[in-house]
Amino acid sequence: MATLTPGSIITQRVDNTHDDPTHRAPLVLGGKDFMGVTDAVAVNAERKAHLIWLICFLISASGAGLFFGLIGYLFATGVGVWGNNQPIAWGFPIINFVFWVGIGHAGTLISAVLFLFRQNWRTSINRFAEAMTIFAVICAGIFPGIHVGRPWLAYWLFPIPNQMAMWPQFRSPLLWDVFAVSTYASVSLLFWYTGMVPDLATLRDRAKGKISQIAYGIASLGWNGSSRHWHRFERAYILLAALCTPLVLSVHSVVSFDFAVAQLPGWHTTVFPPYFVAGAIYGGFAMVLTLAVPCRVWFGLKDIITERHIDNCCKVMLGVGMICTYAYVLEFFVAWYSGHHYEQFIFANRAAGSSAPGFWSLIILNCVIPQILWYRPFRRHWLPIMIAAMAVNIGMWFERYVIVVSSLSRDFMPGSWADFKPTWVDIWMFVGSFGLFLTNFLLFLKFLPIVAIAEVKTVMPEAHHHPHHDDDHGDHAEEETHSNGEAH
Repeated sequence: MATLTPGSIITQRVDNTHDDPTHRAPLVLGGKDFMGVTDAVAVNAERKAHLIWLICFLISASGAGLFFGLIGYLFATGVGVWGNNQPIAWGFPIINFVFWVGIGHAGTLISAVLFLFRQNWRTSINRFAEAMTIFAVICAGIFPGIHVGRPWLAYWLFPIPNQMAMWPQFRSPLLWDVFAVSTYASVSLLFWYTGMVPDLATLRDRAKGKISQIAYGIASLGWNGSSRHWHRFERAYILLAALCTPLVLSVHSVVSFDFAVAQLPGWHTTVFPPYFVAGAIYGGFAMVLTLAVPCRVWFGLKDIITERHIDNCCKVMLGVGMICTYAYVLEFFVAWYSGHHYEQFIFANRAAGSSAPGFWSLIILNCVIPQILWYRPFRRHWLPIMIAAMAVNIGMWFERYVIVVSSLSRDFMPGSWADFKPTWVDIWMFVGSFGLFLTNFLLFLKFLPIVAIAEVKTVMPEAHHHPHHDDDHGDHAEEETHSNGEAH
């Protein structure tokens, strides 16, 4: 089995997916030193846009334009353009809100939780996972904002003092959402930006154009790589990581309270908070894989986002997927064991009634198809990984669809039962939200450091004292450290 030595790094490609307890698997391949990592990441922001990037950006921007156009149509016409009805007052907007909030969870998990647990493999993928979090939360925040009926009064959700002495309903979980999601978005944005400051200084120092020098210079906040700056940066970063970690668990728990505190059959269950958190991490890691697999090829990052990173993400996704599968089974068990016939009917209806197509779709997509990743060769090939990741992406949306629609459409009174049919506005707004998400993500890929350059260097052999290592690379590493202040 291949092991890590300075010579092997330079002369041969290493299979770093093996777990050998006697040797630490390399996290950067291709014989790259500190400067090589900087060049590999920074070149994406320095060179002209690639043709594939331009095509993807035009398509995504068109989707974003469609999204905002349909929001304008909604404002001009009213929420009747949606398929929402009575009793299904929560249709696509709330389904999409829960879906997008869940997508954002993996980014914070990778950045904050894995950082506190000292999981070094996170350093190659945490930056764009954090970016994914920010852009997913933007998409999530729009849907409840336009779902309030009179969106120009959406600011009433905040407890702003006013002359009418009107206050939000603090006992409503919908208000808890406002605080939970806005706090999550603020802290995640601050965490993402703080971690990026040293890398923005690197882009500033390498920039050749006047505009890019000014832009990166302002964004890097005067970073000069001094010991004082590193000390304050590391202290701020670990404090923000500690602040973000409980938010990973709390945000989607609060979102689950939208359902769990209601008396409606199918919603009123104590398993919802951990069930929603596991589902969010499951869908988030699927989106990380969906974006990471093509990005590492298109942007020349196969030596930094290695097969080991992809393999680890697949394993995390498999583990969280088993928790979700357990939760699906547990829901049926609790409904049967409760002896509550309304509850039993809802779950029987999900499996064999009007909600059966959506329910069995989520079971196949979330529980069956991802099992192919247990087979190791499939975790090393892009096609099975993309099939499993896309299956989970679609399956997690169906999970939220089934939860919302099946319970609302079959409440306590058969006389009020109704089915839900999405309109073309529902469908295209959901498609357009992907356009907004991908537009932001593509701009990030083009103009900002995709990979945390400074953090990746800390997990390379050159960053740690080693006699042989010092002979080969010490001089170069020291030169790099003092010249740019990019490494510890």
